[in-house]
Amino acid sequence: MFPSISLAQEIGLAVLFVAALVWVVGLGHMLWDNRFHHPEPAAFEGLPVIPAQRSSASHPLESVELTEAERQAFAGLIRTIPPR
Repeated sequence: MFPSISLAQEIGLAVLFVAALVWVVGLGHMLWDNRFHHPEPAAFEGLPVIPAQRSSASHPLESVELTEAERQAFAGLIRTIPPR
Protein backbone atom coordinates (compact mmCIF):
# COMPACT_ATOMS: atom_id res chain seq x y z
CA MET A 1 0.00 0.00 0.00
CA PHE A 2 2.58 2.54 1.15
CA PRO A 3 6.07 1.80 -0.21
CA SER A 4 7.89 3.60 2.61
CA ILE A 5 6.47 1.59 5.54
CA SER A 6 6.79 -2.09 6.37
CA LEU A 7 4.02 -4.68 6.24
CA ALA A 8 3.81 -4.79 10.05
CA GLN A 9 3.31 -1.02 10.16
CA GLU A 10 0.59 -1.25 7.51
CA ILE A 11 -1.20 -3.95 9.53
CA GLY A 12 -0.88 -1.85 12.68
CA LEU A 13 -2.27 1.17 10.87
CA ALA A 14 -5.22 -0.87 9.59
CA VAL A 15 -5.96 -2.25 13.07
CA LEU A 16 -5.77 1.24 14.55
CA PHE A 17 -8.11 2.58 11.87
CA VAL A 18 -10.65 -0.22 12.47
CA ALA A 19 -10.49 0.29 16.26
CA ALA A 20 -11.06 4.05 15.85
CA LEU A 21 -13.96 3.38 13.50
CA VAL A 22 -15.57 0.93 15.93
CA TRP A 23 -15.12 3.42 18.77
CA VAL A 24 -16.74 6.26 16.79
CA VAL A 25 -19.67 4.05 15.73
CA GLY A 26 -20.16 2.86 19.32
CA LEU A 27 -20.02 6.39 20.67
CA GLY A 28 -22.54 7.57 18.08
CA HIS A 29 -24.84 4.66 18.90
CA MET A 30 -24.63 5.40 22.63
CA LEU A 31 -25.35 9.10 22.12
CA TRP A 32 -28.22 8.33 19.75
CA ASP A 33 -29.81 5.94 22.26
CA ASN A 34 -29.49 8.43 25.10
CA ARG A 35 -31.08 11.13 23.00
CA PHE A 36 -34.41 9.35 22.63
CA HIS A 37 -34.55 6.86 25.48
CA HIS A 38 -35.18 8.37 28.90
CA PRO A 39 -36.18 5.66 31.35
CA GLU A 40 -38.22 6.57 34.38
CA PRO A 41 -36.11 6.79 37.52
CA ALA A 42 -36.69 3.69 39.60
CA ALA A 43 -36.56 3.42 43.32
CA PHE A 44 -33.11 2.67 44.68
CA GLU A 45 -33.04 -1.04 45.45
CA GLY A 46 -29.45 -1.33 46.66
CA LEU A 47 -28.11 -1.20 50.15
CA PRO A 48 -29.32 1.68 52.29
CA VAL A 49 -26.88 4.55 52.51
CA ILE A 50 -27.43 5.04 56.23
CA PRO A 51 -27.91 1.86 58.23
CA ALA A 52 -31.07 1.48 60.26
CA GLN A 53 -30.80 2.73 63.81
CA ARG A 54 -30.31 -0.01 66.32
CA SER A 55 -32.38 -0.25 69.42
CA SER A 56 -30.79 0.66 72.72
CA ALA A 57 -30.95 -3.01 73.76
CA SER A 58 -28.63 -4.17 70.95
CA HIS A 59 -25.36 -3.61 72.79
CA PRO A 60 -24.70 -2.05 76.20
CA LEU A 61 -21.76 0.04 74.97
CA GLU A 62 -23.87 1.73 72.28
CA SER A 63 -26.17 3.57 74.66
CA VAL A 64 -25.48 6.16 77.34
CA GLU A 65 -27.96 7.62 79.77
CA LEU A 66 -27.87 11.43 79.75
CA THR A 67 -28.59 13.63 82.71
CA GLU A 68 -31.29 16.29 82.44
CA ALA A 69 -28.63 19.03 82.16
CA GLU A 70 -26.96 17.14 79.29
CA ARG A 71 -30.31 16.74 77.52
CA GLN A 72 -31.02 20.46 77.83
CA ALA A 73 -27.52 21.36 76.63
CA PHE A 74 -27.92 19.09 73.61
CA ALA A 75 -31.35 20.53 72.82
CA GLY A 76 -29.87 24.04 72.98
CA LEU A 77 -27.06 23.00 70.67
CA ILE A 78 -29.52 21.56 68.17
CA ARG A 79 -31.57 24.79 68.21
CA THR A 80 -28.46 26.78 67.22
CA ILE A 81 -28.05 24.82 63.95
CA PRO A 82 -29.71 26.84 61.16
CA PRO A 83 -32.37 24.99 59.16
CA ARG A 84 -31.60 24.28 55.51
